[in-house]
Amino acid sequence: MLPKLFITDIDGVWTDGGMYYTAEGDVMKRFSVKDGWGVAFLRHLDIPVAIMTGENSQVVARRAEKLKIDRCYLGVKDKLALASSLCEELGISLREVAFIGDDINDLPLLRAVGFPGCPENTPFYVASHARYIGGKSGGDGAFREFVETILAQEGVLNDVINALS
Repeated sequence: MLPKLFITDIDGVWTDGGMYYTAEGDVMKRFSVKDGWGVAFLRHLDIPVAIMTGENSQVVARRAEKLKIDRCYLGVKDKLALASSLCEELGISLREVAFIGDDINDLPLLRAVGFPGCPENTPFYVASHARYIGGKSGGDGAFREFVETILAQEGVLNDVINALS
């Protein structure tokens, strides 16, 4: 069964978790363009993507905007509560959700979803709650790898690649 929603954390998943500051105090983040293909794969399958991050970063909002991710939630304190509300809105259960996170604040949602995942450089005590532990670190295409792994496991990855190439 394919998940009906993919939720992703950003810092430590789409980025390496670092924050780069300019002399003026602006924050910059480095994103891998590879993760955009994970979004494209899901869009092709009509599976929505939601970003949930504890940071209140306009950089993340801009990345979501570029990738046409409408569900971008910044400054989230309780990801499980927000995910539950989103599931209710979509008429699905948390067991039908894939979530990739990498740190302590992601644990409640990792424990609740049917498809929990994390990048390879996630602390062991968080990774122990994941069914999918990637081979890529955050910022190196970990989200795309998570998506590809699930789509391959469900037997649809090659069809999606053929349709998009």
